[in-house]
Formats: sequence, C-alpha cells, structure tokens
Amino acid sequence: MAKFGFVYLPDSFYQQEYVLSRVRENIEMVLYAVISISLPFVLGHPQALVGSVVNCALVLSAFNLKGARLLPIIILPAIGAFLAGFLFGASSTALLYLIPFIWVGNAILVYSIKEWALKKKINRVAALVAGSAAKAAFLFSAAFALYSFGMVPAAFLTAMGMLQLTTALTGGAAALVLQEGKKRFLAA
Repeated sequence: MAKFGFVYLPDSFYQQEYVLSRVRENIEMVLYAVISISLPFVLGHPQALVGSVVNCALVLSAFNLKGARLLPIIILPAIGAFLAGFLFGASSTALLYLIPFIWVGNAILVYSIKEWALKKKINRVAALVAGSAAKAAFLFSAAFALYSFGMVPAAFLTAMGMLQLTTALTGGAAALVLQEGKKRFLAA
C-alpha cells in the first residue's frame, strides 16, 4: 500500500501498461475526467450510452493512469449524473444515497483491471469480465439494501444491476480496442 495524503492506495494502483510522461498522463487524466463529468450534461439519456462511455474512460484510465490521477475518473461520473439530474429524472435525489457506492464500484473496476491485467498479467478480457461482474454485483447489492430500507425506488435495481454489467462490458470492450490502437500508434 502506498500513501497518498490520508488515503492508502493499493500498489496495483501504480501499475501502467506502458510508461507515460507526467505531462501526457495529466492530459489523459483531464480528458477522461472531463468526459466523465460532462457526459450526463451533453448526452443526458440514454443511460446505456452514457454508462458505456464512462466505463470506457474508467478502463482506459486503469491502463494509463496511476495513483491519485485515477481518483477524478472514479469520483466525477456519479457527481455529473447527480448534478445533471437527467439519468433518473425525478429520482435524482435518491441517486445521492448511491454516490459513495458508485465510487466504490468504479474503484472495483479500475482495481480489477490494474491488479489482474497489469500486475498479475491475467488475460485482459477475463480481467474486464471479472471486474465488470464484481462492480455490478456490488452496485446491485448496495441498491438492493437501499431499496429494502425504502431509500431508493425499484428502478435503481435494474440500473445498478444488469445495466451496470452491460455498460461496464461494452465500455470496457471499447477501451480494450482503443488501448490497443493507442499502443500501436505510439509504437509507430
């Protein structure tokens, strides 16, 4: 574990697929962060498209960023969705209860890619599938618990279950293709 301020990040959070200059890493962080927070404002609905693009940014950040530079991409999508108020309409305020869980779910996906695909060199597709399933299971469990206490409507069970799995897999698959293209372009 490495300490960043008062936060301890697992060692795998410092893995990168290939070394980027500090400037390039900061540019990518800003790009992914801007995409993550602005998408709900720009696209609004459909959640499947917004979620897929956000998950693509999460997986790309897992491959290319390290340490604290991951935090904006993990945190900002939920804040953007809440502030935009488009994704859940009248239920937007209920999303407030899920924000910390969404942060953890995003961190689970990023950690899974870093730990399994980069650190342990497990197949990237297997790491994506396992990380996506873990993220979706965690978010569904959180939504189910909050629903059971009457804190969120039933619509969140679908949004935080199968839809999360679908968008994580779709966005992650796009990220794998983009990452491969980036590597080939940089090698040329």
